[in-house]
Amino acid sequence: MTIDNLLFFAKGHIHKDHAKILLAELLHKNPLELLTCLDEEVTKEQEELYKKEVLALKEGRPLQYVLGNVNFYGNKFLVNEDVLIPRYETEQLVEKTISYIKDKFTFPVDIIDLGCGSGVIGLTLEKKVSTNSVDLIDISTKALMIAKTNCQNLNSQANLIESDMWQNVSKKYHVIISNPPYIKDDEEIEEIVKNNEPHLALYAGKDGLDCYKKIISSLEEHMQDKCLVAFEIGQTQGKALSEIITNTLKNVHVEVQKDLADKDRFLFIFKNI
Repeated sequence: MTIDNLLFFAKGHIHKDHAKILLAELLHKNPLELLTCLDEEVTKEQEELYKKEVLALKEGRPLQYVLGNVNFYGNKFLVNEDVLIPRYETEQLVEKTISYIKDKFTFPVDIIDLGCGSGVIGLTLEKKVSTNSVDLIDISTKALMIAKTNCQNLNSQANLIESDMWQNVSKKYHVIISNPPYIKDDEEIEEIVKNNEPHLALYAGKDGLDCYKKIISSLEEHMQDKCLVAFEIGQTQGKALSEIITNTLKNVHVEVQKDLADKDRFLFIFKNI
């Protein structure tokens, strides 16, 4: 069977762009290259695997899980159903955090990524700023296995710690960052997310604030004298979180910032910076 035959088959089931992306990944080509080699024959194994992936996508499995990876801030990360699929908003969180670190710190920093999932946040920061240490924390053993593979693929020196937030963590950090679960237990979300992504990484109690409260309750004892805390948040949670923080922490400055869709999406805590 040729590449052209496979694309014809796929377009009968899924969007043509997804058909090209899947086949290009399978054949280790650029999607644009496919158009220059439509008559090229594929192996029987490649044909069977591709058809299996096409039907999985048709049945509602996310493209990133079918591919088995996602591009985040210029690097390829392994993902599967044990970890969330990183969103563009999280890239924005990382971009803002990188800018603050470069602007506010003149020395290598100690970073912790709480609820790291696949590790995209902490591992990206490790590559982009000067670090003394990077600790990746998650309660899920399966998520940490994915993070471990991503560490190996990126030649990272990050430390992996299985912990319910601060439970097994004792040190202090200059940068504390987290994109924790923040969806309310009864909140309506897209079916493709609800049916595929790990609920442990999505839901956080009646108000969606359980994980933030857990982090904030012990935050002060893990902050260096000079410290930046960066959260991704739900669009309606900025005010409530700001109040919790100002009632818990002394001598800090809190800022809620918007994403590109003009929705509250990021919260930063500045201590002595």
